[in-house]
Amino acid sequence: MVVTDSALLKGRDPVDACRRAVAGGATMVQVRMKDAPAREMAALARALVGALPVPVIVNDRADVALAAGAAGTHLGQEDLPLDRLRPHVPPGFLLGLSVGTAAETERAAGWPADYWSIGPCFTTANKPDAGPPLGPAGFAALARLAPTGIPVLGIGGIDADNAGAIAAAGAVGVGVMGAVWNATDPAAAARALRAAFP
Repeated sequence: MVVTDSALLKGRDPVDACRRAVAGGATMVQVRMKDAPAREMAALARALVGALPVPVIVNDRADVALAAGAAGTHLGQEDLPLDRLRPHVPPGFLLGLSVGTAAETERAAGWPADYWSIGPCFTTANKPDAGPPLGPAGFAALARLAPTGIPVLGIGGIDADNAGAIAAAGAVGVGVMGAVWNATDPAAAARALRAAFP
């Protein structure tokens, strides 16, 4: 899952950049525009939905995701509780959840999430409030607490060099920003990450 970030995209067209990442093997795109107006988020999400053959989800904003025809939304622990949101979205609408501590896994255990995003796995410069890095062992410990059948992704500081360790710790995939957007070739960067998940 590649996560959009206007600072890391450095003025590049986000639709073209995401198209390249998907060509390299990204299987989901998350629209993350923390301080942008809803209208701007919806416009990008709608453009990506129309341009990409993979699910597009919107960070934090289920209302924007629904308005844009996106496949779902990703929620943090401080967002609208996922269990309260589920009855108000259509069947098949994806709801992902960020989890970073044992206490958060307890809180989320009964919530009907479609996946957990566990992290930060490693030190990351892209989310200053992410908390201390879990490392592969910490990731594995939290992944074991996920309800049966809930896939888990690793996120935070992941690149082609360490993605394999997170895969070995139980991740079905990873969420990345810098590993793809800081690369000169987003397709090649996505391909290298995808290689960790044969």
